[in-house]
Amino acid sequence: MKLNHNRHTAVMHVSATKMSQNFSFEDCRAYHISKGWSDIGYHFYIEKSGTIHKGRPLNCNGAHVRGFNNGTIGICTEGGLDEQGAPKDTMNDLQRLSVEGLLLALKEGNPSMKVKGHRDYSPDLNGNGKIEPFEFSKACPCYDAQIKFGIFNSTLENVLVRMGR
Repeated sequence: MKLNHNRHTAVMHVSATKMSQNFSFEDCRAYHISKGWSDIGYHFYIEKSGTIHKGRPLNCNGAHVRGFNNGTIGICTEGGLDEQGAPKDTMNDLQRLSVEGLLLALKEGNPSMKVKGHRDYSPDLNGNGKIEPFEFSKACPCYDAQIKFGIFNSTLENVLVRMGR
């Protein structure tokens, strides 16, 4: 299923909740609205079950990376913290399959789209052109999105071959 859009980057997020805690799409939406936002800040929200929920329409800017919402797509997965509340890659297999399917549909809709993590928008404090771990202003999404989903930064043809399509 191709999702047509004109956005240049999919930005990966986590809900910053423990895996033992349920934080549904509706919970996230209610939390964002309680902060005075008009709706959930993300375009897509993926629960632990792998269920993908549509948030903001793709033709509307999200509210997920201050200063970088124009031209980006916000994708959030439920989780991101260990049981002590520390950042951890808690994405399960169902979520990963859902994210990959969603990214493929988005890549087919705009073959030039790239993937980054929220933390990749941290300031480059030492000016070397790379955002390094000591420069992260946030841990989100608690994994390196450009490694985990880096295939989607390639050409659409290469993505399709690597995914066996």
